[in-house]
Parts: sequence; structure tokens; C-alpha cells
Amino acid sequence: MSTAAATADQWGRRRLVRTLVVVAMAALLLLGGLVYAVYSAVASTRTTTAAPAAAAQAAEQLPPGPARRDAIAAAAMLAVPPEASRSGTPSARQSLTLTLPPAGKVGPADVPTGFPKTPEGAIGQLAAIETTVLQGMSIDRAHQVHAAWSTTNAVPVEAWELTGNIQAFLSSGAGQYADSLHAAVVATPVAAQVKGVDGTDWVLACVLLDVKAQISTQARIAYGHCERMQWTDQDGGRWVIGDGPAPARAPSTWPGTDLAGQAGWRTLTSPADQ
Repeated sequence: MSTAAATADQWGRRRLVRTLVVVAMAALLLLGGLVYAVYSAVASTRTTTAAPAAAAQAAEQLPPGPARRDAIAAAAMLAVPPEASRSGTPSARQSLTLTLPPAGKVGPADVPTGFPKTPEGAIGQLAAIETTVLQGMSIDRAHQVHAAWSTTNAVPVEAWELTGNIQAFLSSGAGQYADSLHAAVVATPVAAQVKGVDGTDWVLACVLLDVKAQISTQARIAYGHCERMQWTDQDGGRWVIGDGPAPARAPSTWPGTDLAGQAGWRTLTSPADQ
């Protein structure tokens, strides 16, 4: 082999090694960024306590109207430590289930919609909003979805919990590699609960997501999120994020664990599973 060829071969190997190192570092940043983003949303210094269902039940005894809705939204949910979102032992008990209706069409901002005017429909619409925003991992995309799927007096997009998650992800340093490495963030609804209702046009819906980021390795974390879902007659009728301050934080528990059941989560199923 000539000296020039040997030099070129060595340079090629060094370039390959450097490329692999950069990819590996980018993967760590991306996965770490995902964990940091969700950790920032769910971190709590409180210890685990019994599920505070009594507060939500008391709120539902109030007369219909804004005070009832605010009380349902503000009622504390089960406080869990951050590590509960990262792993857990599968429960030996059979979990309660909740059937999620399918979307019937694609709505504004390309968000799936067409869910019925039922509590389960509100959950389905919230899940569609959440997955669209989190899988986009873009501030611009969050603004588009929020503008199309929230009322005028809802939490502003700058203070929206989902926007904060994306900010944390991008500021972690992982965001600079996401496009070039074709990184995938996938959010899958795995459980849900109805925290409370007020008539037929208002639901405090909560969804537990299985959020994964993957390049060559995978990070996975559970993320619980609640919203005030309000029915509007726009576009033939659809659920949107309703008026008022953000609800109390939902417990982010590993799906299928005893703690998830204690927190009120019910495993999602589809009509095809029935």
C-alpha cells in the first residue's frame, strides 16, 4: 500500500471514529434531554400519600358552574416521587380499563379529532393534542396546536405545561441534534382517568403517556398530564382546552404498577379490544 493510500485509510478510520463518537454523544444528549424535560414537569419533593380522591369528590358536590370547575381542577392528585415515572414492578392485580374511542377525522393543525361528546371523547381529544405536540418537539408546533385547540381564556401557550416540556428538552442541548440524526420521540397514551365533570360539556381529563426517544438506544419515561376539556360547537362540535388556570399536576407513574392503580389510572383499550 502506498504512503498516500495508507494516510487516506488512516484518515478515513479516524473520521469514522469521530462520527461515531459524535452520534453517541448526541444520542446521550437527546435521551438525557427527554428525561430532563419530563423530570422538570413532574419533579416533586412531596412523599407518596394516599390518593386524595376525597377532594375531587367534594368538588363535584358543588353546584354546576365556574366554582365547581375550579375546585375539581385544583384538587390535589396523588403525590409521587420523580423516580416513579422511570420504572416499576408490574402489578399482580388486574387493572381497571377505559375504552378510548377512535378519531373520526383530522382537524385544525392536523390534530386527530371527531371524538364524541362524552368523557371518553374528551380524553381521546386530549391524548391527540398531547401526542401531536410532544412528537413535534417544536415551539412553533406547540403554538400552532395551542392556538387551534384552546379557548381564549385558557392557560396561555407561554405558560402551557407542554410548551415548558419542549423548552426543557431543547435547552438541554439535545435539540441541536434532533433533525440531523432523525431522532424519534414517540408519545403513546397508555392510561387515563376522568378527574371530574360538570354537565355534558366540561371534563377534567387526564392522560398517562409512555414517552420514548430513540436513536441507537432508547429512553422511556411515563408522563401524566391533565387539562380542562370544554365542548365547543366549532367545526361541527369538538373538545378544546377550556378556560381557567392549569389543573393540579397529574401523577406520573410507571404504567401497570400498583402505584399507577392507586393514582387512579385506568389502562386504555380500543373498541377492537372488546
